[in-house]
Amino acid sequence: MAENFEILVIGSGIAGLSFALKSAQLGHRVAIITKKHQAESNTNYAQGGIAVVTSATDDFDLHVRDTLIAGDGLCDEQVVRQIIEEGPRRVKELIELGLEFTRIDEESYSLGKEGGHSRRRILHVADMTGKAIETALLSAVNNHPKITTFEHGFVVDLITLKKLNQVAAEANLSEDRVVGAYVLDVLSGEVKTLNAQAVMLASGGAGHVYPFTTNPSIATGDGIAMAYRAGVPVQNMEFIQFHPTTLYSNSPKRFLISEAVRGEGALLRNLEGDRFMDAYDDRSELAPRDVVARAIDEEMKKSGSAHLWLDITHQDDVFLKERFPSIYNACLDQGINISKDWIPVVPAAHYLCGGVVTNLDAETPLPGLYACGEVACTGLHGANRLASNSLLEALVMANNGAEAVNKFLGKVTANIFELPHWVDGEMSDPDERVVIIHNWEELRKAMWDYVGIVRTTKRLHRAQKRIENLSSEINEYYWNFKVEPLLLELRNLLLVSELIVQCALQRKESRGLHYTLDYPAKSEEVVNTSVIP
Repeated sequence: MAENFEILVIGSGIAGLSFALKSAQLGHRVAIITKKHQAESNTNYAQGGIAVVTSATDDFDLHVRDTLIAGDGLCDEQVVRQIIEEGPRRVKELIELGLEFTRIDEESYSLGKEGGHSRRRILHVADMTGKAIETALLSAVNNHPKITTFEHGFVVDLITLKKLNQVAAEANLSEDRVVGAYVLDVLSGEVKTLNAQAVMLASGGAGHVYPFTTNPSIATGDGIAMAYRAGVPVQNMEFIQFHPTTLYSNSPKRFLISEAVRGEGALLRNLEGDRFMDAYDDRSELAPRDVVARAIDEEMKKSGSAHLWLDITHQDDVFLKERFPSIYNACLDQGINISKDWIPVVPAAHYLCGGVVTNLDAETPLPGLYACGEVACTGLHGANRLASNSLLEALVMANNGAEAVNKFLGKVTANIFELPHWVDGEMSDPDERVVIIHNWEELRKAMWDYVGIVRTTKRLHRAQKRIENLSSEINEYYWNFKVEPLLLELRNLLLVSELIVQCALQRKESRGLHYTLDYPAKSEEVVNTSVIP
């Protein structure tokens, strides 16, 4: 027997939790499905803060202008303006939940400044803003009687009427829409059927298509892959933001050295100790992320060095411990006292600016399916995300989505048929799990080598061939063995990688985060790339 909910929310970051809370407050029964424990999300690792206009020296027009400049011609100005102007109201709601942003005094917030911003406007909680937001939202969600959370639940796929054409025909339903999802209980191995009238994808990004990323292990592009398999187009997938400064180490999980550190005056230096950003951009260390990441990449290639240096030693211990406690301690664990020592830094995959196509109400083209947060492509970020606009977007779009879903549920009829159960049949447990691990490693190496910060058409075609071969192997594996998390993640990562390469091959120019040696100039024609199932 399928479990019934009005709304399924896939993901438990700021987007999913905000949406779930608002939907429950509107009276709907909501299920949150999260791959691991509920606090594990990209939000939890966000250090910088929320970009929002709160200061008398700032205004909406300036924030809009900064966003449009960073987005390099591809932002939707109407979307940008609405999200930015709506921001203060949504942030006020967070404060009402108990979130306490860092203050200078009782009257004023401490506002950070990051690359691409012309004013100090980043509200933060020291350098652990995401964790503080996650904590505040989780407390409210866990205390709401209409919200059920399924931890360690992996959504295998969405269930749509199109996939259930026999059932739909018997129920005299012609229009395709989402009717539920198959969810693997990771702890028991059982696949459950969840029935729903609406689904919100808030599953985050896809940083783990690369071997080096700031993202937690859950960021495997699941929402994008399942939306595409359900017939929803994706857009601008080639725009992968590589964070310029992550702590150099042997670990594939790269600790983020927040852009706010450069906002407080940190300088980038090559291995000889010389500054170099002035040669690349007039904004120096505070240029947008795409500019800084490419500059670091070029400097590393010129010198053959494994990392460069970030120097914040002009600030003293007292300031750094108070402003950047998690960064200070993480570096100290590596034997680096950032008030005295330069920090070894390298770029790492950080944020996907493209994704599932939505409008300003978080609606996708498939009725009943919504998306917000990093999984979605709204038009806010364009070709390059302005630092700290992501949490802002998630808050605003979650609110818009909750209002839209509320209207949708007032019009749509409940599912009147029983959804078919997941069938494993005679499938056995995977006998050669090493195949999955080897294919995962091969995929990420190909993406890093051929679809990285600097690209060429030849490199993209090489990546495409390798992805095709790996996809063929894994699809065969998927249909012959019982599903398990690592297999499902690799299946999704391969599809997302394929979509990234397809979009990259469509763009015959260099713009924002997509830089190709074959087309180094920017085209006069401004277009979005897309892949339609």
